[in-house]
Amino acid sequence: MGAIIKAVSFDLWDTLIQDDSDEPKRAALGLRSKQDERRHLLWTALERTAPIDRTSVDRACDQADAAFHAAWHHRSITFPVGERLRQALGFLGRDLPRQELAAVVRAYEEMELAVQPDPVSGIAEALAVLSRRYRLCVVSDTIVSPGRCLRRLLEDHDLVRYFSGFAFSDEVGRSKPHRAMFEAAARQLGCEVAQMIHVGDREHNDIGGPRKLGMKAVLFTGANDSGLSATAADGVCARHADLPAVIDRLADRA
Repeated sequence: MGAIIKAVSFDLWDTLIQDDSDEPKRAALGLRSKQDERRHLLWTALERTAPIDRTSVDRACDQADAAFHAAWHHRSITFPVGERLRQALGFLGRDLPRQELAAVVRAYEEMELAVQPDPVSGIAEALAVLSRRYRLCVVSDTIVSPGRCLRRLLEDHDLVRYFSGFAFSDEVGRSKPHRAMFEAAARQLGCEVAQMIHVGDREHNDIGGPRKLGMKAVLFTGANDSGLSATAADGVCARHADLPAVIDRLADRA
């Protein structure tokens, strides 16, 4: 007989919150895309010190983004925004005054609070049901918005009240699928890792990682179904309305 399931951990992007659902809102408001706005912010900050062409800034940002993704995918580390910007500045052979750099970092990090992405349909109702049966935790990599901003996003959507813990990669120091992320969640929830079921949309991070630790894992395909064709998940769920039943079945089998 397996471990008694006491808790459920959730990926955030495309599981709780629909990634880039803020982009149409930005366009409707006449705003730049997030990527374009972030690079524009860096370029204008540099321009205030000495002229520089935007193409050079874009190229440096591309290099910094490539370094970020290499560390994320191969070393389970997510560099914070400040480090990514310092890398871009290094590629340019430029610097910014400390206060200028801090302002750009904050603008990058808080962009998704100013124009917010939407919750995935049905998540509030599913969390309300699950939180009466299990302890819940968010286990999320932080790509641009750090943990403090993601908590605020969940607060603004009235979802934070369902969670008893938060493991964000900028706070843990490692990213999924590293065991440190799931162990941090288990400590906050007062259970063993094997007593948790994880729900997420990425096969490598949200399915493979937890299952190597002896957890059950559910692939959520309601916002991103790219992993559906070759998943090792213990369960698959396309609608949050069905998620409590999927979790309960796995808990009975655990």
